[in-house]
Amino acid sequence: MNLTGNTFFVITIVLVVIAVLLPLLLWSRLRGPAVVRGACRVFMVVFAQATAVLMVFVSVNNSNGLYGSWDDLLGTSNHVNNAVDLGPSGTGGRQIAALPKVRQTFEKVDEPGLGNGLRRTYLKGAVSGVEGEVYVWLPPQYDDPAYRDKQFPVVELLAGFPGSSKSWFRAMKVQSRIQPLIESGVVAPFILVSPRTMLLGDKDTGYANVPGTVNADSWLTVDVRKMVADNFRASLAPTSWAIAGYSAGGHGAAKLALAHPDRYSAAVSLSGYNDPAAEKTSITGADPQLRRENDVLNILMAAKTPPRVSLLATGEGADGYLPGLALRDASKPPTRVEVRPTVGGHVTRVWGAELPYAFRWLTREMKLEDGTPGQGGPGGGAGRQDRPEAEGAEVDEPSGAGGGILE
Repeated sequence: MNLTGNTFFVITIVLVVIAVLLPLLLWSRLRGPAVVRGACRVFMVVFAQATAVLMVFVSVNNSNGLYGSWDDLLGTSNHVNNAVDLGPSGTGGRQIAALPKVRQTFEKVDEPGLGNGLRRTYLKGAVSGVEGEVYVWLPPQYDDPAYRDKQFPVVELLAGFPGSSKSWFRAMKVQSRIQPLIESGVVAPFILVSPRTMLLGDKDTGYANVPGTVNADSWLTVDVRKMVADNFRASLAPTSWAIAGYSAGGHGAAKLALAHPDRYSAAVSLSGYNDPAAEKTSITGADPQLRRENDVLNILMAAKTPPRVSLLATGEGADGYLPGLALRDASKPPTRVEVRPTVGGHVTRVWGAELPYAFRWLTREMKLEDGTPGQGGPGGGAGRQDRPEAEGAEVDEPSGAGGGILE
């Protein structure tokens, strides 16, 4: 039975009702020795408490997308087939564009709470050695005959830890929040891609490559991107790609974008952190060397040249905001960092409310208002390489602009 399905949630509600009725009907009617009556009453109390806790847990899990399966909940899932050393590039010396095309079969997802237009495939990463489900949502324009020769920009979505690949669609409701903005032309028609990020059971991968353990970085930045480009009208060019995440996923989004400016041009970190040790189960936070190598601030400061990446960091206090300020203060052109304060805590409700702003920001930073990224639109706007840069500059909220498509 599906952990996140409505059927299981309804069963927990029925169990709670039964647990309430049992003592009401049987408490004073029990017969037998005092020990037996006492044991039965203790059982009824424990059963009532256990069913109530179970119902609340299932409700919270469904609302926040923490665990997508029983294996994830029990910490027994393992999606790593091999983890060879792929070198600094994460490709093992291979050119991504030269790899064989990855043709996938997609199934439509018809689950309550996930909205419309979602499809799913199971990808076996040829480079990373990782396998797992990937959810894809296409914007309304994708199937419009008027856009059949157009390529679309992509945002890769990372869940926190624990976190399900469905969480961006179930808990964050990303598609229902941005589709009206896409249809009105305020936000570019992004393809949304949400891959599995829980790869090692109850351990957080840190979104990193750790030879012999996991190649999570290559799974997300090589295999998933290649699959999307091979199956949809999307380019592998960094100007066509952004990455976004919340909580641990915010850490991953900022880290991967700054480490791979050849793959992403923008990132959104919602309540993310710089130090991987902020997540107690992170394999990169537990090892001193891996901790230094995967600290987002260290990656930015150690870059040979400042990465051509725009980063939006949001949060409250030490929960995203202060780490964002540290990145902004350390950034140099052409790196751009905007830090946006939020209130309300470390919850999907707060992050979901930030999505309209975040996607308008991505539309502007990726130069998608009315033209091809990096080249300016028909109106003559400057491309990314021409825009003025200011160290540590914050950007204003984008004004209404037409959604951009790649020619």
